[in-house]
Amino acid sequence: MDSKEQYKVHKQPFYQTQGDEVALYEAAYKARLPVMVKGPTGCGKSRFIEYMAWKLNKPLITVACNEDMTASDLVGRYLLDANGTRWLDGPLTTAARIGAICYLDEIVEARQDTTVVIHPLTDHRRTLPLDKKGELLEAHPDFQLVISYNPGYQSLMKDLKQSTKQRFTAFEFDYPEATIEADILSKEAGIEVGLATQLVKIGHAARNLKGHGLDEGISTRLLVYAATLIKGGVAPKAACRMAMVRPITDDADIRDTLDHAIDATFA
Repeated sequence: MDSKEQYKVHKQPFYQTQGDEVALYEAAYKARLPVMVKGPTGCGKSRFIEYMAWKLNKPLITVACNEDMTASDLVGRYLLDANGTRWLDGPLTTAARIGAICYLDEIVEARQDTTVVIHPLTDHRRTLPLDKKGELLEAHPDFQLVISYNPGYQSLMKDLKQSTKQRFTAFEFDYPEATIEADILSKEAGIEVGLATQLVKIGHAARNLKGHGLDEGISTRLLVYAATLIKGGVAPKAACRMAMVRPITDDADIRDTLDHAIDATFA
């Protein structure tokens, strides 16, 4: 299997369109414009990018950013082996070489001195300087850079610099409206729409508490987890507590409030 095939998304991911985001992304890819997807945790950002890579039949290289990630982790480094030293491309360099979509998930978790290495790839230059190797890599014509982050959750210290933001086109994601979200749960977990609607109702109750004791509401991802447990035979109340409440809060009062909402929904 060649390097491109290795990174292809071969099976169609389930993604429920909510507007014109698919057509807009296709237009951005056609022009090879860099893309930023913003939105809360678990609302479908990564699934959307995976779906678009499948739809466009392009390889996808995903990097889960973290605060310990260095520029070398992205770009590459020299390694020692039995024959001396050899260069190993990082995921960003690999994507630029083979013409993949490079998806940097939760970009603000990376250090700012790391993220600046992406700048030459996001303008007319479309180049990546490999300083340690003495190479200026010109990106493959099919290469595209995509980043994501959650603007509502990040502190001011972790927000993206304007100099980075203004290099990207952007999509703003949010949790789907209730009927669409229920349809997603039904299709993802194979449960009845009526049950999915009850789970979404609990999710909306939790999202109303954001900023009033909760940093984040219950994500669509957690709703799918609960639906999957129920489909597997777990009682609805137990599944909701396990998948939707216990992961998001350790506050006893908030937990009790959400537990009461579950009890009322599945009375």
